[in-house]
Amino acid sequence: MKQEDIWDADAAQRYDTPGTGVFAPEVLGPTVDRLAGWAGEGAALEFAIGTGRVAVPLAARGVPVVGIELSPPMVEQLRTKVDEATIPVVIGDMATTVVPGKFTLVYIVFNAISNLLTQAEQVACFRNAARHLGPGGRFVVELWVPELRKLPPGQQAIVCRSEPGYIGLDTYDVLRQHVVSHHFRFDETKEARLFRSPHRYVWPAELDLMAQLAGLELEARHADWAGAEFTDESPSHVSVYRIPPTP
Repeated sequence: MKQEDIWDADAAQRYDTPGTGVFAPEVLGPTVDRLAGWAGEGAALEFAIGTGRVAVPLAARGVPVVGIELSPPMVEQLRTKVDEATIPVVIGDMATTVVPGKFTLVYIVFNAISNLLTQAEQVACFRNAARHLGPGGRFVVELWVPELRKLPPGQQAIVCRSEPGYIGLDTYDVLRQHVVSHHFRFDETKEARLFRSPHRYVWPAELDLMAQLAGLELEARHADWAGAEFTDESPSHVSVYRIPPTP
């Protein structure tokens, strides 16, 4: 199951949900506010920019944004919102693709780093972020906390979310730290639509070690974009890593 096959034209067309879900103002507003503050007077680079959910409003705030994206159909969807001059995008793998220039902020949101399915690729992603940052620059990662406490011994799957017309099911391979998310959407007919995506889950402590290998230091970790305290009950986190400023 290759990422470029998953994020095809059909997925790109269905990805945007204006005003709801991760596109809801109460979700998107704090995200853009915080990223704009970290970018300051500099430019931002988004790994896995997708259809521009975050990049478009961030650019509208006056922050120059460049993107890296593996899926051409996702970029085509982005181009229905802004042109190449407004938000340049390089097609490629966020673990290895290099774009010109230095940035004050590199960021990756909505669990996208888990789309890299090996530890080596995730370490390379941190190193690629560091490669693009100037002294004092920040790499921001939004990621969910693995829900292994919900997984009873001997069971390989849990229902992660259930609501009218939707069931989300995660199947785990704890040996490889892999999880496949199965999203079932259905109505009153006998037909259902399934979308699946594989991920490598990562604990916060493992992320911190990846950062150290890339020459980055943990500056802050919060439970959300509004800056809530991160605790052992937090389902996700926003972690901020920084290149040490030049003395």
